[in-house]
Amino acid sequence: MEEMMKQMMETLHGEIFAVWFLAGAALVFWMQAGFAMVETGFTRAKNAGNIIMKNLMDFCIGTCTFILIGFSLLLGEDMMGLIGRPGFDLFTSYGDFDWSAFVFNLVFCATTATIVSGAMAERTKFLSYCVYSAVISALIYPVEAHWIWGGGWLSAMGFHDFAGSVAIHMVGGVSALIGAKILGPRIGKFEKDKSGKIVKVNAFPGHNIPIGALGVFILWLGWYGFNGAAATIVEQLGSIFLTTTVAPAVATVVCMVFTWVKYGKPDVSMCLNASLAGLVAITAPCDVTDCFGALVIGAVAGLLVPFAVWLLDYKLRIDDPVGAVAVHCMNGIWGGIATGLFATTAAPGNDSIVGLFYGGGFHQLEIQLIGIFSVIAWTAATITVVFFVIKGCIGLRASAEEEITGLDATEHGLPNAYSGFSIQDMSGAMDVNENTNLGEDSYEKASAAQKDAAVKVVRQAVTDENGVLSYDTGMHKVSIIAKLSRFDTLKKALNELGVTGMTVTQVMGCGIQKGAGEYYRGVELDATLLPKIKVEVIVSEIPVDKVIESAKKALYTGHTGDGKIFVYNVTRVVKIRTGEEDYDALQDVE
Repeated sequence: MEEMMKQMMETLHGEIFAVWFLAGAALVFWMQAGFAMVETGFTRAKNAGNIIMKNLMDFCIGTCTFILIGFSLLLGEDMMGLIGRPGFDLFTSYGDFDWSAFVFNLVFCATTATIVSGAMAERTKFLSYCVYSAVISALIYPVEAHWIWGGGWLSAMGFHDFAGSVAIHMVGGVSALIGAKILGPRIGKFEKDKSGKIVKVNAFPGHNIPIGALGVFILWLGWYGFNGAAATIVEQLGSIFLTTTVAPAVATVVCMVFTWVKYGKPDVSMCLNASLAGLVAITAPCDVTDCFGALVIGAVAGLLVPFAVWLLDYKLRIDDPVGAVAVHCMNGIWGGIATGLFATTAAPGNDSIVGLFYGGGFHQLEIQLIGIFSVIAWTAATITVVFFVIKGCIGLRASAEEEITGLDATEHGLPNAYSGFSIQDMSGAMDVNENTNLGEDSYEKASAAQKDAAVKVVRQAVTDENGVLSYDTGMHKVSIIAKLSRFDTLKKALNELGVTGMTVTQVMGCGIQKGAGEYYRGVELDATLLPKIKVEVIVSEIPVDKVIESAKKALYTGHTGDGKIFVYNVTRVVKIRTGEEDYDALQDVE
């Protein structure tokens, strides 16, 4: 009876972890949504639909190529330690096929392909993206993954990469680095002088950082499956969850402190990158290191992010919109090296791999370095050929006109990925010019001269039948230019006067207060044209001077350039629905 119970428990244990294996694969698939959100949020709105489409298609196209050739190259019968034997067991021996292994390795393969998208975002032809994504899934990833996980020569040597710092993230990061270099920067990223020397780096702020943050949280959740799905005992799974939590948390804190000290304020986008960097770095050693090792690995990852962003912008002059190289390439390499430094037999399930800092000498570190350099060489050689072939045959980069217009419209016929959402507030990008301070913040205490300097009023001059200047025809159009941050106050003030009808449009402009002084990913923002709003009302019964006074009070902050008001005489108004004209036509909006 005791022996029977033991067998039952072992069977149950195996079944539970088999289910967890597939649940982990589902979590890894869900990471596609995270990558899509991060890349979309960190880039400009005019390319949002294109980016969503790419993240959808790299999985779908990758599935097709993985079925045809990728899976067999990865896990087919080993051929001299280099590749798996190509075959179609999925079709010829479906009843005996390892379905779970196929799904699990497929979702990992898709992750490799989607990493490249971020560094090449906003200027890559969609067709070209589909082609190189297919090649990564069909050939580049399966071959090197076979070396590491499919019984290949690196596996035989003892190379350790539990969940893919090197096999997945570094490969995607190296491909992204080479692709971004060949592709060139986005238009306007780098400014050159007459001799062609780059003299300035421009920041292109992501259009939706909250979506980017959502993507990071989705990825962090998915990473518990990414790292933990292959665990075989509960103790090992618990340790993996711990290291997968500690490393990104420490990386984020370190990056926050560094950017706070370096740039004066903690950088949101780089801290989000740092969370992912910590996850990438811990992916290889997550099963063989302890809490201290995870802490150090995360701390280094947190510093690698701002360093790599600076390196690409100011030294290599490579434009990476989302930080894919900083996160995946740099920290994929670091994760592979860290395995040879911080592996310890104190980690559950590890009884053989010991790193340099835990008394294991240089043996494992040497193996890790051989594996890293070998995979980099394979990836760099193959992806470079792929990119140049694509460039020569169908072109790699979208045209300048397509890039400026946006790939949503030109590649997909999508006018706007955010139909109905057009107003944005960039007031946070503005530095208050101290030369505009009028010395009085209170409207009630301000002098007439201070009020007029803050909010100028321009009236249209007209003459009556006798040629005498006149400003009053009884009906007036009042056009108010203001900061979006003052809109609610302005709207409330007008409503209290009885003005309920108004037209609000988004405009761009600047006056004496130009945007400057803030940093995005270590690059100073240069926002010389800032979004503002234009509010237009037409009044007759309500005295126009009351409208002007209420608007000035609502917009006043004590600085020159708080707003501007234009007043026009209206000679005729017609209400289309009723046919009413002039005074009568305006009574339902006053």
